[in-house]
Formats: sequence, structure tokens, C-alpha cells
Amino acid sequence: MKTRFLGKNGFNVSEVGLGCWQLGGDWGNEISEKKAFDIMQKAVEGGVTLFDTADVYGNGRSEEIIGKFLKEYKPDLRIATKFGRGSDVYPNNYSKEALTMSVEKSLKRLGVDSLDLLQLHCIPTKILKQETIFYWLKELKKEGKIKAFGASVETIDEGLFCAEQDDITSIQVIFNIFRQKITEQLLSKTKEKGVGVIARLPLASGLLSGKFTKQMLFNENDHRNYNKDGNAFNVGETFAGLPFEKGVELSDKIKNDFLPENISMAQFSQRWILDHDSISCIIPGASSVFQVASNCSVSELKHLDKSTHNKLQEFYNNHVHNHIRGLY
Repeated sequence: MKTRFLGKNGFNVSEVGLGCWQLGGDWGNEISEKKAFDIMQKAVEGGVTLFDTADVYGNGRSEEIIGKFLKEYKPDLRIATKFGRGSDVYPNNYSKEALTMSVEKSLKRLGVDSLDLLQLHCIPTKILKQETIFYWLKELKKEGKIKAFGASVETIDEGLFCAEQDDITSIQVIFNIFRQKITEQLLSKTKEKGVGVIARLPLASGLLSGKFTKQMLFNENDHRNYNKDGNAFNVGETFAGLPFEKGVELSDKIKNDFLPENISMAQFSQRWILDHDSISCIIPGASSVFQVASNCSVSELKHLDKSTHNKLQEFYNNHVHNHIRGLY
């Protein structure tokens, strides 16, 4: 596993991290604690050094399971968590007291003295641009409750704004073959400012695994069912904002027209992201140890050739961009 630096004032992270949304169990099938431990252990064995979670994943369950894993196995890991989407604060009840309380609860659930990275969790643009919340984060850093802070954002505009904030370590943003817009401005800005970039949804909710069909059905409590048209939260967080059937069509076209031999569609899709040197880390989720091993292997794959990158950019511009829905 290769490593990269997460921002000029951050720390080294593995190129492939582990997204821990699924460990919360409230958006899809619940993963047992034993299975969660197996997934996390496989990730550590594969060289993963960054786990990404949030206080609201399973109402704290994801953090609790990670905390138990840290206590039992004592792995050399960095844990990134988030604040800002809890029902007690979202969308307009943010305060330093609420932030501090959330941090204290995350510290307790994770069983650590200081959070490695605390990220604002897609908070409203209006709150973000008031900037007050960044002063609160700096105070928590001075107090030693957090080592670094960043922001998970929904739009290019939010990302550009956050990149200008003093002492910010990283930005987390949706980035995959179906969501290429950040290459136009945001990646150059973060590189200029020395801000790390964590790429979430690298497989567009599974579309870019190349295994879905139009007839595929998802469980009632899976966001790929109830949020496929943005009925619960930003539609861009599900299938990268693409209508499901169109996403399957586009994924099949990539598989048929661009996929090299001896590499899976999921590996190809993640390698494409890592070929961008402004990206610090990708954080695919995993529901099995097989998926973890496959994801980890992406770091060792050779870069895709320039011709492939050019063709995929043209494909995005001509066939994908106009179908994207939601904040972008």
C-alpha cells in the first residue's frame, strides 16, 4: 500500500482508506460486530491507515464498533469522523456548545483522547460561509480535543471556500468517473493551498462496480432505494446523482468500451481516481473481506494511460454530465 500526505499540516495516509458508513447499519443491511471486525482487520492487513466515519452513522454505532476494534487490536490507524448532520444541529442550530458536546461523545465512543481529523459534515452553505464554525474548530484544536479539521462538502463552491480557510487540513468530496467536475478548479486550488482531498463515493454507490442491472432491487432501508431520487437527502450522494437506469447504461458502456483486461471494473474506477495526484486518499466502503482486499490492491496497480484518461473525460462531458442531479 502506498501512502500520500493529507494536506501540508496533516499526516500520512494510505492511498486507499476504509469508508465506515456501512458499519452504522442504518442505511442497508446491518453488519454484525464480528463481520465489521473482520472487514476492519482485513483493511489493516492490506495497509489501510485511515478509517472514515461520522457521529450520525448508526447514531454512533459506527464509531462505537471502531472504538472496540481500536481497544482490542491497537492498530496504527488514523480515524476521521464528522460533525454537523445530527438532528440536534442540522440545519440551523449550530453552536460551539453543540460542536464540543459532539466531539466529547465521539471521543468517548472511539475511546481516544483526541480526534485525528474532525470534518464538518455537509453543513448548510450559509452556516459554512459565516466562518464562525471554523473559529470553534481552531479552539478545539488548541484545546487538544482534535488534532486536525476539515470539511466534507457537496459543491465545488463550498470546496473552494473551505480551501481558503486558515489551518484546514482536508476537504472531502464526491469524486469518481461519473463526477469529474472537481478537476476543473477545485483540485488545482487544493494543490495550491496545500489542502488534502479525500474522495468519497469512488464507486458511485456501487454503479461503477459494473455489476448492477436495471432489474436490481435494493432493500427498503437502503439509501439506494429510498434516496435514489433525493427524497431523503442530496440525491448526489446516491448513484452520484444519476438516475439509476441511466447509471447502469453508462456503467455498462465504460465496461465494454474502456475496461482493460485483467482488472475489475471497481479496481479500474478507483485507479482512475488515484491517478490524480491532488487526491490524498479514496474511502470505498466494504461489506465483505473480499471487497476490502480488492480495494486495497488498487494502490499497487499501474497508472492508466493518458489516452484512457482523455477518453473518459470526453465520455463524461458528452454522455454523463447532463444527467447529474443534485448539488454539484
